[in-house]
Amino acid sequence: MAGAGPADVTYPISPTFLFLSGRVVIMFRKDPMGGPAPSSTQHEEGAVDRRRFLTVLVAAPTLTLALGATTAPADADSSVPQPADILDAGDALILAGTPTAHLMLVLEVTESGEVQVELPRAEVGQGITTAVAMLVAEELDLPLRKVRIRLADARPELLLNQLTGGSNSIRSLYDPVRKAAAAVRARLVAAAGELWDVPAGRLVTRNGVVVSPDGRRAAYGSLTTRAAKLPLSRITARPKPESEHKLVGTATSRVDARAMVTGQLRYALDLDVPGAKPAMVRRPPTINGTVRSVRNEAAVRRMPGVIDLAVIPTGVAIMGETFGQVVDAVEALDVTWNAGTIDALSDADIRKRLRAAAPPPAVPPLTDHIEAEFDFAFVSHAPLETNCAIADVRKDRAEIWAGLKSPVLAQQDVAAALGLPERQVTVHVTQSGGSFGRKLFPDAAVEAARISKAMGRPVKLMWSRKDDMRHGRARPASHHKIRVTHTRGKVLTYEHRVAAVETDFRHGVGEFLTATATRLPVAGNMTFAATVFHLTVKVPYRFGVVTESLNEVPLKMHTASWRSVWSANTRGAEEIIVDELARKMGKDPVAFRREFLKTARQRAVLDKVAKEGNWGRDMPAGCAQGVGFHDEYKSCTACLVEIDVRNPNRPRVVKAVIAADVGRPINPSGLEAQLLGGLTDAISTTLRAGLHIDKGLPLEGSYSQFRYARQQDSPTDVRIFIMPANGEPGGAGELGVPAAVGAIANAYARATGTKPRSFPIDFEVDFTPFPR
Repeated sequence: MAGAGPADVTYPISPTFLFLSGRVVIMFRKDPMGGPAPSSTQHEEGAVDRRRFLTVLVAAPTLTLALGATTAPADADSSVPQPADILDAGDALILAGTPTAHLMLVLEVTESGEVQVELPRAEVGQGITTAVAMLVAEELDLPLRKVRIRLADARPELLLNQLTGGSNSIRSLYDPVRKAAAAVRARLVAAAGELWDVPAGRLVTRNGVVVSPDGRRAAYGSLTTRAAKLPLSRITARPKPESEHKLVGTATSRVDARAMVTGQLRYALDLDVPGAKPAMVRRPPTINGTVRSVRNEAAVRRMPGVIDLAVIPTGVAIMGETFGQVVDAVEALDVTWNAGTIDALSDADIRKRLRAAAPPPAVPPLTDHIEAEFDFAFVSHAPLETNCAIADVRKDRAEIWAGLKSPVLAQQDVAAALGLPERQVTVHVTQSGGSFGRKLFPDAAVEAARISKAMGRPVKLMWSRKDDMRHGRARPASHHKIRVTHTRGKVLTYEHRVAAVETDFRHGVGEFLTATATRLPVAGNMTFAATVFHLTVKVPYRFGVVTESLNEVPLKMHTASWRSVWSANTRGAEEIIVDELARKMGKDPVAFRREFLKTARQRAVLDKVAKEGNWGRDMPAGCAQGVGFHDEYKSCTACLVEIDVRNPNRPRVVKAVIAADVGRPINPSGLEAQLLGGLTDAISTTLRAGLHIDKGLPLEGSYSQFRYARQQDSPTDVRIFIMPANGEPGGAGELGVPAAVGAIANAYARATGTKPRSFPIDFEVDFTPFPR
């Protein structure tokens, strides 16, 4: 286990360096820190900093030992902490992945002086390839343009360390990437020192070059052969002190931006896999229906361009020469279907079950109190890239190409579906056009593999937009019961009972989080869902005795974690209650939050949006401001919006001010993009976007029907402020939605004089659904 100080990294057993065609490759295959294990006394005294403990620890007796390494903030609240205050989902993922963290990274320095990084994460538009490239360039004193990031194939030895989710990527990669790059730099410097017979300590690196005191220069590419041949001796690598960072922390354009906007970035269906032909699936008229018979198979097979037809568990697959011909053939199919799993259920039925599943608050309303119930609809993930994959299945092997956030699971599931050993399935991770949680599941990869096996040739599978919305995965609907008791300006109790349609966690994260978190005394024997709920959802206010619970209704539907999982709904509802509580206690909403927030850091982001957004300014009738706050994944954010509801049929957010403290920002531009995306998701799902379930199937089948915000619905005045670096990196991908949900709902309530309780607010079926 790790024993060296945070600045100095010593390798008594060197990382493996491989000499491949003039390249030096560093792969962590041993404990990358070395040294004696920290004693329990060290942990109790807080001698080992929290980030280093979480990212380097290989094995810990208990989680409580890990928690001992964290010192509480000076102004921390003295109330009983909630589980997510002690250990959040990101911490749990890092801890669960530590046994394989030393295997995670592969860095290559080529003869041309470029550095290539094999990244065991998925790029789905969130910008982690840029952030990781910035970390590597920073440590190696290399121009950013010389760092190339490629997405790693499925590596089963990494287990959870190849899962992208839970706002965890930068938190889990920050130290390993810096240490790996620092080790590469140290070895290149050592090679130059040997070449010139100069002590390594007298050499410096600059712009991809090692420089000696007398001015001699050696480009990294010229040193790779010598560096690869150096004996495996003791090498000390010193990652840069964060105070010396020049690139990290500065706003930087995405490394893939030009390729993205010029069409050069290659997604799964852009790949030219020999022999792969277009394929699509005719799907059932209700969720999880199955094929009974195909009445006109012979006629469809004779249609222009049709190559093959096969019945698979999810429907009837058609392969053709072009996607246009495949679409025509799919539409022409005459299929008799078996029933699905929720054919008798519509929105009203599901809402009734949810309301019955949410238990009433336990604390009687004997003092002043406020209570409310909220409903949130199903929501499609709706990434721009629909579900798709390429599969080439042969008798003794299979090869898959897809955008996957859990490629190890994909490899396992494909192998199980085909009856092949996992080692005979190769899974390539491709750039993905969005996810928001959807790409945690390899549904398209498994389906493509089944079609390829049935038809005996490679396939390019594409889901239509209608397929993706109706048969893809969605955020579950939920019902919320909240009761708050208070007296004399103090909040005594806060109870929040959540009932939700069951969220599918079979992508693997549930098992790992449960196995990790149940070691906590507060965890007990929680289920997967309850574990994730308690490791993500928390009340940031000093609200006395806090009780939050989740009860799931097991309906056999296609669900998945949607951006911020339960927090968008649970914390969104809470922020509405906070406004109403402030009003009942005769206090300004911002002042009330300021009074009850637990830390100075939280109050700082709230103060920032209040100041920059000119909170409390006069507004025309039908217009109002609203504010919301959220704290999650070691980050916090506040959002202030202005809304115009003078056209009651078209409420519109016209202005937004957002402030976020993410600890140590890597790329502020990327963070701004994440927060802007969170705002847009919140505008959409709070005001208009949701899925109507009608007799076993969503009615929505296109962006024109799923009312996600367009440009005309988005504010033209958005200002985002990233607070100065302070501490370790926190999560950002999930952060932006909940505060914005609360701010928008509160602005709407103030502008209309109503108390919104059902979301989205405007949820009429004002379109003609596509045929089933």
